[in-house]
This record gives sequence, C-alpha cells and structure tokens, in this order.
Amino acid sequence: MRTVRRHGAGLLAWFAGIVFFLPIAWMALTSFHSEADAATNPPSFTAALTLDGYRAFFGSDGGASPWPALANSAVASLASTLLVLLLALPAAYALSIRPVRKWTDVLFFFLSTKMLPAVAGLLPVYLFAKDAGLLDNIWLLVVLYTSMNLPIAVWMMQSFLAEVPVAVIEAARVDGARLPVVLTRVVAPIALPGIAATALICFIFSWNELLFARVLTGVVAETAPVFLTGFITSQGLFLAKVCAASLVISLPVLAAGFAAQDKLVQGLSLGAVK
Repeated sequence: MRTVRRHGAGLLAWFAGIVFFLPIAWMALTSFHSEADAATNPPSFTAALTLDGYRAFFGSDGGASPWPALANSAVASLASTLLVLLLALPAAYALSIRPVRKWTDVLFFFLSTKMLPAVAGLLPVYLFAKDAGLLDNIWLLVVLYTSMNLPIAVWMMQSFLAEVPVAVIEAARVDGARLPVVLTRVVAPIALPGIAATALICFIFSWNELLFARVLTGVVAETAPVFLTGFITSQGLFLAKVCAASLVISLPVLAAGFAAQDKLVQGLSLGAVK
C-alpha cells in the first residue's frame, strides 16, 4: 500500500507538471506557425513551421526593434533588484538577529503596503512624475520597482537571516568586525541561498511589471512587456507574433531561474527544518 501511494504521488506530480507546462509548450509551438495557421479553430498540430513571428518581433520585416525595450527592462530589473538587496539586508538583520521592539508589527506594516492595489496609487504617481519631469524615464521605474519589491524582500530575508547562528556573529564581533563587515562577510555568505531566492523573485516581479511601465513610459523608457502589447492592434490579435514575442521576453526569466534553481530551492526551504 505504501508503494502504491508513493507511485500515485509521483504520477500526480508528473500530471500537475505537464498541466502547467502545456500552455508554455503550446505557446512555443504557435510561435513557429503562420498567422493563418495560428488562428485556426481547432488548432492544427501539423501546420507548417515558419520563423515569421520571430522576424516580426526582431524587426526584420521593417517593424520596431525590441532591443531598446529589452535593455530598459534589464536596467530597471537589475538595478532595482540590487537596490532592494542593499536595503533589505540591513533591515532584515535588524528585525531578525538584532530584533527591535514590536518587530512583528514592523513586519506587518511592511506587508500591509502590498495590500493596496497598484492601480490605486497610479494617479498620484503619474501626477508626481509629470510635475517632476520624470515621465518616460527609466530611473523612475527603478525607484518604483525598488519600493514595490522592498517589503516582500524584507519579509523573506527576515526569515532567512533568523536561521544564521548568533554565535558566529558574536565571534566576528569579538574579533573586532564592525557591522558592514559582519553583514558582507559573515551574514551574507551564510544566508546566500535565501538572498539568491529573494533576488530572483524581485527580478521576476520587476521584469514582468506592466501597469506602471505602460502608463509612465513612452518611447525612450519602454520596457519589454510594454513592447509586447504593441502586437495587439486595432486590426486584431496577431497570435503567432505575440507567442514569439512572449517566448523571447520570457527567456531571461527562465534562464535566471534555471541558473539559480539550486539556490532557489535552498533559499525557499531555509528554516523549514530546525
């Protein structure tokens, strides 16, 4: 009976994985079809394959080039993730290893900032950016993404840093290490899996953000998700082009997740076993 349950759990896990993977596989297959074949109902599995969708995405047919938008997304995501880590590490240290009074209330306050829908703060942010002359500026997105991801990063890293042995930190202090040295050379290496998991999640959130990027940017600071919406026109939805663009835009996130998968698993499971 135990063997049956084990194999049943394995089959259920495989089934769930296939269900989650099927939309991605279908998107990849559709991206290699022509617009006529992609629009058929029911869809055709044996339609001829073509690279027209990718040619349209990369602008080889006279369209706009995606490289500026991809570069803007990379700058906004990487810069905001770096700022989040620089700010979240000392904050999480203060809330875990050197806890302040009512630190649980502080954590709840951080998390409560995510309870407000993003669209509710869109108008004030837009008016501020307009008056400050920051519309269509990539650094405005960097500041916004940093503020949006910082509460989640502090919440996550607090639980990771709580697992750092206090004796190691006390030994470093006995040797004369100051707080910056303790954070960078003692705490950070021990909590590296948790920091990597936090960085990956913040990068994904920043890379996929569309609402603020759509409203606050134009041509200069256009990001990849905004560029993707350009394939939805008044003439209709160009499904093959959208699938090709979606697949290409998803590759950086998939590559980052694949490269950091071991750190991600260690980080998300850090503290699960005492």
